[in-house]
Amino acid sequence: MRTAPAILIHGPTASGKTDLSIALAKELDGEIINADAMQVYKDLSVLSARPSAEEIAQAPHHMFGHVDGAERYSTGLWLKDACAQIEDIRRRGKVPILAGGTGLYLSALVHGLSKVPDVPEEIKREVLAKVEADRAAAHAELARVDADAAARIKPLDIQRLTRALEVYYHTGKPITSFQTPEPAFLKQNEWVGFALTPIRKELYARIEARFDRMLETGAPDEARILFERKLPADLPIMRAHGMPGFCEFFEEKVSLEEAIERGKRDTRRYAKRQFTWIAHQFPTWTRIPSKCVEVRKKVICSIHHAIDAAN
Repeated sequence: MRTAPAILIHGPTASGKTDLSIALAKELDGEIINADAMQVYKDLSVLSARPSAEEIAQAPHHMFGHVDGAERYSTGLWLKDACAQIEDIRRRGKVPILAGGTGLYLSALVHGLSKVPDVPEEIKREVLAKVEADRAAAHAELARVDADAAARIKPLDIQRLTRALEVYYHTGKPITSFQTPEPAFLKQNEWVGFALTPIRKELYARIEARFDRMLETGAPDEARILFERKLPADLPIMRAHGMPGFCEFFEEKVSLEEAIERGKRDTRRYAKRQFTWIAHQFPTWTRIPSKCVEVRKKVICSIHHAIDAAN
């Protein structure tokens, strides 16, 4: 049985991936698979901007809120779960729609997963702080320890620069020594990728407004419940945007206003890194700058139908 290509949607946080994926699922008889590293956790529905119960009722959703916060859910685990979902959706003649802001997830799906060791969260934070403080100096350091990686990675590519340095800090070996990927699950003609690229100033305003809505819909209470579980601070879930600031507030180290501002700032910075990822890691993906769901849907459906017919 011929199967339609899977649709992959990446975009910065607050760019409207949820509304778009639901619209596509309705139009194409598709099912949605989560590709966001924080929306997998059942402990965070508000702070991760996970689709609401009303949104989930509009189309089949998979891999949202299925992981306990105490688990270190990795790219490898996501890939295993996502591949199983894709196979099941295709077997039933539906279109898999993978949407989320974690570019590494989608990259692993279509390019293969490199066998790079997991890096402790403490090292990740240390390296990210160093890169954000002085990208030129960080790139020069990478050139000293991994000239091959430095030749491929530009100083402005914060995400790849950080990844290369953190692997070296953790293993003492260059990241290039680990970068022979396993075969990709989705072959070239089995998927089509789209990147949402809204105007940054407008996106940052959306981020601010969404965080304010989160405060009104229970984010502080959700954060406190998670905080009271006393989970290790280096778990991925404890680094969700908003959590570090709220934890400091609960520990009476900062005011609520300071915690909120940190949450907004961290989210804006993350969005900036996501734009960089799109530019450097998904150069051939179709860009969709429009913020209109109908326009986005028409663009994707048109290209998807053309590729499906060509197959």
